[in-house]
Amino acid sequence: MATPFKIGLLVFPRITQLDMTGPLQVFSSMADTEVFLVWKSLEPVPSDTVLTIAPTVTFADCPQLDVICVPGGYGTDDLMADDEVLDFLRRQAEGARFVTSVCTGSLVLGAAGLLDGYRASTHWSALEILPLFRATTSRERVCIDRNRITGGGITAGIDLGLTVVANLVDRRTAEAIQLRMEYNPAPPFNAGSPETAPPDVLALLQSRMQTARQHRRALAERAAARLG
Repeated sequence: MATPFKIGLLVFPRITQLDMTGPLQVFSSMADTEVFLVWKSLEPVPSDTVLTIAPTVTFADCPQLDVICVPGGYGTDDLMADDEVLDFLRRQAEGARFVTSVCTGSLVLGAAGLLDGYRASTHWSALEILPLFRATTSRERVCIDRNRITGGGITAGIDLGLTVVANLVDRRTAEAIQLRMEYNPAPPFNAGSPETAPPDVLALLQSRMQTARQHRRALAERAAARLG
């Protein structure tokens, strides 16, 4: 009998829940798979919405995972300097088949030294951070470089999940999950990236994000300095 795949998604305060629940839905559709929501304790963690998320396993009790996935959200700012989180990711990365992220989760992988020499993607507003961690920036919605698979912002989590399944099992399995989910996006507006959004909309969002981006960059510079 085949050993079930073990897939873990990091959860943490101020996580963007769709970063996590997108791939979670994909991974939970796989046969012979155990999915874990991993955090320091089993206490519920607040997301960046009214949704609270209950971890299912602690760092201490988490088994070796086949896939580790780090979602994004403003909470990743703090994680870039959290040694307990970074050490957990380094340990898991040693034995994992795939080390993955969605959105700004890639910055946490970078802060752990796990993207040094790799191509990687992230949310468009954080692309400038990746070179601080000696990663090569990619604008792909899902970027694959050896066993590192990193996704773009938020909604790219579903794409990342399906890509992981295709590489972990096969394309047919991934396509069956896509069909089950009726993942057939047809957005009402063509404003989903800086390249296609109307200039005034892009300018508005950049203005709103400016302070947060400056704060994130300062934290990332400190995290990069710690890597040496």
